[in-house]
Amino acid sequence: MTFDNLEIIEPLLRALNHEGYSTPTPIQQQAIPVILKNHDVLGCAQTGTGKTAAFSIPILQNIYKADRKGNRREVKALVLTPTRELAVQIDESFAAYGRYTDLRHTVIYGGVGQRSQTDALRRGVDILVATPGRLLDLMDQGYVDLRRVEFFVLDEADRMLDMGFIHDIRRVVSKIPQKRQTLLFSATMPDEIAHLAESILRDPVRIEVTPAASTVDTIEQFLYYADREHKMPLLVDLLKDQSKESVLIFSRTKHGADKIAKNLLREGIRSDAIHGNKSQTARQIALKKFKSKKIRVLIATDIASRGIDIDNLSHVINYDLPEDPESYVHRIGRTGRAGMSGIALSFCDNKERTLLKSIQKLIGKKLNILEHELAISEAIQKPERRSRRR
Repeated sequence: MTFDNLEIIEPLLRALNHEGYSTPTPIQQQAIPVILKNHDVLGCAQTGTGKTAAFSIPILQNIYKADRKGNRREVKALVLTPTRELAVQIDESFAAYGRYTDLRHTVIYGGVGQRSQTDALRRGVDILVATPGRLLDLMDQGYVDLRRVEFFVLDEADRMLDMGFIHDIRRVVSKIPQKRQTLLFSATMPDEIAHLAESILRDPVRIEVTPAASTVDTIEQFLYYADREHKMPLLVDLLKDQSKESVLIFSRTKHGADKIAKNLLREGIRSDAIHGNKSQTARQIALKKFKSKKIRVLIATDIASRGIDIDNLSHVINYDLPEDPESYVHRIGRTGRAGMSGIALSFCDNKERTLLKSIQKLIGKKLNILEHELAISEAIQKPERRSRRR
């Protein structure tokens, strides 16, 4: 199947061709026709499946084809997303796919001055991408009018829940018309998200692509048992291998991410960290340096990493194992995208063995243990399948 088979209009097909896209991903194949027919959607999909195009393409088409006389520059589509990085990337997608239309879009998020954002809103936009805090702030100031919204997208709903945005979401929903098309996407479906979906969706079409555990099948996954004090020397030694061209390291905490970056710099390994305490400008600069290969190591927390889309990421390293197994899948899914191979390395100390057990239960297999002179730990009790590969 190609995008030509999905009844997409010529300006959008031309934009897709300009981006080099011809074959839709599974979620795009399923979601685009449904959204074009104005059905509500409950989508179970994680970052990296192509879900942004799955909702942005039909939204652009439906707005473009509608009679837009009179209220042309009032917000007709609202996309709500949890992080600044993801908001920026979604806005970039609307720019890319809508390049041959006359539709206007903008993105608003906190952590930066609001002047450029309010100027764009004054000029009028058709599509607004926003994070909850800044959106509510600008609504309270009278800069945002949502009374003409026809399309509402709630992206990464489970992460919204993790970040405490559910109350904000309900406030936003109360300000948009009841007669609308709503699209909710979430990688997981905890009870609170299921209840939210039930309250804001009308007879939704459920779309589910690639269960989380199976997305890791193309990624080579390895494990180092290492006591806490051995983790940093182990990491430094592994990063001396220049074949690890592009490495995303996960820390459980913001302080831990900064500490890893500082220690690596001391060892002559150029890196940077991104997390919620960093300014938006600092995070964007770090991400830009990483994407442009000016640094080959980026350290991130789970929330800061959500929405990061990096081509040809060779390695993911879990310096700390995540506290929930689904986050492990999201983390390592940053590599091995679009059918490409990738390598995920995880460090596990004695206190993390329960976390490891949960991860292996979710993905349905044991991680291959790697040997290293620094990876010596009392955590090794009954070694599973071993490998000497590094």
